[in-house]
Amino acid sequence: MTIAANLAGIHERMASAAKRAGRTRGEIALMAVCKTMPAERIREAYGAGQRLFGENRVQEFAEKRPWLTGMTGAQFHLIGHLQSNKAAKAVELFHAVDSVDSLRLADKLDAAARKLGRRLPVLIEVNIGGEAAKSGLAPDDLELEELLHDAPRLEALEIRGLMTVPPYTEDPEGARPYFRRMRELRDATAKRKLPYVKMDELSMGMSHDFEVAIEEGSTCVRIGTAIFGARPQAGAEE
Repeated sequence: MTIAANLAGIHERMASAAKRAGRTRGEIALMAVCKTMPAERIREAYGAGQRLFGENRVQEFAEKRPWLTGMTGAQFHLIGHLQSNKAAKAVELFHAVDSVDSLRLADKLDAAARKLGRRLPVLIEVNIGGEAAKSGLAPDDLELEELLHDAPRLEALEIRGLMTVPPYTEDPEGARPYFRRMRELRDATAKRKLPYVKMDELSMGMSHDFEVAIEEGSTCVRIGTAIFGARPQAGAEE
């Protein structure tokens, strides 16, 4: 199957999942996760109409970036764990950072964005399954509350919503309770109407469970292997 054919199939499945949930396909963005993928594969996806891409590592994308010029309208988001000492480089390279997992990192991103005179869209990463091996703030973490309340001070950041990677289960239905909790957390936070905090976005769902995520309210699914095929090297699937 070509990348174009894979994308077409995913769009159809997204539309079906949205219909089952009483939603419209236009409510959900498709992010192509291109970590470990060479520039020519990314360009192939772009040629098939894909415009939103996700990368996991700053250095990997910095090396690829010169080979991705001329892709008008393409957006690249950082979705992997970001070390605070790489925050400045991330602000230079990416259109948005979807994996803010600490107040310290938010401060670093804010300072770097101020220096460049730009506003940086961000999502707060939530570790909904409480897994020690994964990044993200726990739903009941005081630091999450501090981050939300510090939004007016972080003037260069646009907090747009939440992101999560739930515990992996062979059966996609196993992720449903986690997706539901994320939607409830997003909705509860939105109802608080905190200043300078938007909760319009809920990024959740990957290649094996994105249809369940859409049924539970995801506004952006992150698909890697179902678009590009098997990755050249080992790594957690998006």
